[in-house]
Order: sequence, then C-alpha cells, then structure tokens
Amino acid sequence: MTAPVRVTHPFHPLFGQALDVVMHRHNWGEDRVYYRDGHGRLTSLPAGWTSAVPEDAFVAVAAGRSRFRVPDLVDLAALVLRLRS
Repeated sequence: MTAPVRVTHPFHPLFGQALDVVMHRHNWGEDRVYYRDGHGRLTSLPAGWTSAVPEDAFVAVAAGRSRFRVPDLVDLAALVLRLRS
C-alpha cells in the first residue's frame, strides 16, 4: 500500500478528504489512484485530482481566478459542435 493522498479537485464530493491509496497506475489513458470506498469496493480517481501528483502549473498561477484552461475550453467547444450536429 502507498501513502494516503488528499483529494484536491474542488468540485469532487470527496474534496479535502484523505484516501488510503491501494495502487497508483496508468489506466484508461491516464494516471489513476485506486482506493477502497466506504463499502470496501475498489474505485479510482484521476491522479491529477489528488495530491499524488504535483499541482498543475496553470492552476497554481491562476490561484483560483479561473476554473478553465484554454485547451479545456477548446475541447468543450468542439464537443458542443459535435453534439449539435
């Protein structure tokens, strides 16, 4: 077992809580941390939503002033266009 990590994503229901990580691995195209939920089931979160990886440089510099990065907004606009057509 690895050391506990804290959920850092501001909109996740477990925000601020410490999780006992079972494993940290690359899965589903991204790094994920696996932990046991309150019912003992193995579940996971993107590692970037936890303290398991260093904070994104943009997030640190923005200091809460912006919730979206430009690449995220471009991806969102493309998704909306696809869904509308």
